[in-house]
Amino acid sequence: MNRRKKIKAILTKRSKQANRKANPPKAKPKYLSKAERARLETEATENQASSIETIDTQKIDRQQN
Repeated sequence: MNRRKKIKAILTKRSKQANRKANPPKAKPKYLSKAERARLETEATENQASSIETIDTQKIDRQQN
């Protein structure tokens, strides 16, 4: 009986692992370190600043014409 129980436990454990690997949880976002979040934030602010500058220069060009 113990041998059957051990074999069954091993097989169920393997099948559960295979199911978890095939169907990973999708609700949880990928982990980003604090440094990575700060880097992304600075890039976003730089992009916003550059886009604002280009919009401003376009408005100035239109006004001069």
